[in-house]
Amino acid sequence: MSQFSNQVVVVTGGTKGIGKGIVDYFAVENANVVFVGRDQKQGAQLVEHYKKQDKHVVFFQGDLTDRQSQQELVTFIYNAYGRLDVLCCCAGIYPSTTMDKITESEWDAVLNTNLKSVFFTIKGFLPLMKEQNYGRVVLMSSITGPFTGYPGWTHYGASKAAMLGFMRSAALEFVSHNVTINAVLPGNILTESLLDQGEDYIKAVAQAIPTGKLGTPHDIARAVAFFASQDASFITGQTLVVDGGQLLPEGVL
Repeated sequence: MSQFSNQVVVVTGGTKGIGKGIVDYFAVENANVVFVGRDQKQGAQLVEHYKKQDKHVVFFQGDLTDRQSQQELVTFIYNAYGRLDVLCCCAGIYPSTTMDKITESEWDAVLNTNLKSVFFTIKGFLPLMKEQNYGRVVLMSSITGPFTGYPGWTHYGASKAAMLGFMRSAALEFVSHNVTINAVLPGNILTESLLDQGEDYIKAVAQAIPTGKLGTPHDIARAVAFFASQDASFITGQTLVVDGGQLLPEGVL
């Protein structure tokens, strides 16, 4: 039996990409999974998919940049399950715009979605985690921002780097309640948005990775599962890079 059987897992940004891979992983592990997203149609389709597999997966439609929506999520989890074992904050957007063209509204949209929603969500679940004296929180950062940069992603990089500063202080505040907070930093992962770029683009990106291929959402899900497991009970405020060795070379291989 999986150690995640019957645990309650919340995944924000779970309708596609890395978030969906994390939902898939915990569904197979027989957890009670609640995934959060803005797209009602996509969420309903995924629920039907998991229902056919006899998995315990529920969709919650919400925009976690909105405090009221976040509070409704907390109330839903408390009433439906009475506890929360694993919280994975995976909601994120990454529009590509050079800094001279970024508008204030676009900057705010990226920082609100990628960073403020993390603050709202974790803060909202803090009373429940304190009450149960247990919790595993995993943030989805990136190598972009903390380690690398990319033209057009100043707002995205800022949000992902800031997330780690938030994590380290929050980890210290939560540790006395038996709650850990860690972060996974993906490299290039083969998600829907990358597939839309075409085969030539994917091959070019893969050439920059020592393994010669892009990662998959399930590669990231396994890293999340490690932080969520009992094996990581003595780890908090830490990061795990999952990039196929992309950060290692000093120059072109």
